Amino acid sequence: MPDIILTTLNAKYIHASLGLRYLFANMGKLQDRTKIIEFDINQRSIDIAELILNQSPKIIGIGVYVWNVALVTELVEIIKAINPNVCIILGGPEVSYFDDLPNVVEKADFVIAGEADTEFALLCERILLGQRPLTKLIKAEQPALDSLNLPYKYYTDSDLEHRVIYVESSRGCPFGCEFCLSAIDRNLRFFPLEKFLVELKGLINRGVRTIKFVDRTFNIQGSAALKVLQFLKENLDRPVFIHFEVIPDRLTIEQIELAASLPMATIQFEAGIQTLNEEVCARIGRNQNSEKALDNLKYIVNKTNILLHADLIAGLPGENLASFAESFNKLAEIWPHDIQVGILKRLRGALIKRHSVDFSMVFNPGPPYQILKNNLMSFEDLQRIQRFARLWDLVGNHSRFRNATGLIFLNSTDKFGSFMDFTDWMHRKVGRFYGIALHRLAGLIMEYLTKEKSICSTVVADALWQDYKAIGHSSPPPFLKDFVG
Repeated sequence: MPDIILTTLNAKYIHASLGLRYLFANMGKLQDRTKIIEFDINQRSIDIAELILNQSPKIIGIGVYVWNVALVTELVEIIKAINPNVCIILGGPEVSYFDDLPNVVEKADFVIAGEADTEFALLCERILLGQRPLTKLIKAEQPALDSLNLPYKYYTDSDLEHRVIYVESSRGCPFGCEFCLSAIDRNLRFFPLEKFLVELKGLINRGVRTIKFVDRTFNIQGSAALKVLQFLKENLDRPVFIHFEVIPDRLTIEQIELAASLPMATIQFEAGIQTLNEEVCARIGRNQNSEKALDNLKYIVNKTNILLHADLIAGLPGENLASFAESFNKLAEIWPHDIQVGILKRLRGALIKRHSVDFSMVFNPGPPYQILKNNLMSFEDLQRIQRFARLWDLVGNHSRFRNATGLIFLNSTDKFGSFMDFTDWMHRKVGRFYGIALHRLAGLIMEYLTKEKSICSTVVADALWQDYKAIGHSSPPPFLKDFVG
């Protein structure tokens, strides 16, 4: 039985925790006494507690994040009720800001704030030697990245085949966007590139299928980004999906075209736009050349096969509904593969909270701490945007109903307004946007376009049938059979 359990509750099973593997890789002489056990938030806390306690550990290290803090709180309470003597150490962004800690900290024995890659092993060693620190809250010093043992060999073959494999060539971000935790410490550091590429080659040789770079700013150092892309071009010998988070206004044509030229890869760029309102950008410390960013996004969509995922945030201080709509419309005109419409969150430690008084910002006290209202967006406005975001993800994103979405936009210069009209109609019609079967969703789109928008049923049916075929269906749903034969 292991003395030390490393665990977390991932948002989904397919997410393989990079953080746990870093801790394990740097356990030193304690590695043989340590075991990783991963769970996800769809499992019951009492069942997770049973599986952990069956291992009879002396120490349990738990990664705490905004998506799992509620369940981790339950888990810690259950474990401590059953075995008060087991030592629980918490880490992760949700417990890394000592002036803003969640209730789960009260039940834990220790909390390590910051990058605990090596600090966790040192703490475990002291505990096992009977030399427990007197201080509960421990601030980890940033480790030198060239001194860390890299974790990639601790992804199992099953992980590589079935899960998202997270990698990083850098840590930190030089920008000061106040909604993001990276703005607190703007210290950008890089792993030794050659050492990282050796590990990346190992993953490729083992048959990895999905790689996600967690670098906040993959292309910030242009020459390094080009070396990674060139390395991938030369070494990939099977289809792999690779995701990069990029700074859209810092992309170069050379970077874009090299990424697009990878013959054995499907490349996705995640471009954080967040807002195109220059006044709001300045207020929240976001240094963005919006015109350059949009030009680069247009180039990606029109000239390459790169999948483009663009982010927007609703509820930023000083942005009203009309301004948010304008940002969406500019992106929708380009029409990337995905536009993710998110609601502002007050992440623990994030600097965005400094605007709370001036802009009457009210946040949900429970995770994920989304904004409920401010002086320019009412609770009703933000609820409508929430519904808009969900329906857009079902209909407009992933090219799922691209032709039908084009009809929703038909003859309108306000794409946001047109889709919001559809959202409001759907809300009145079905009340919720979860658990809607594909055939029923298509039927509702048909009803809206023909009855509310007065578009010819033959035109709508043809658009829906083209969409059905594009997503891999060989036969039409029943309501289309009279139109397509």
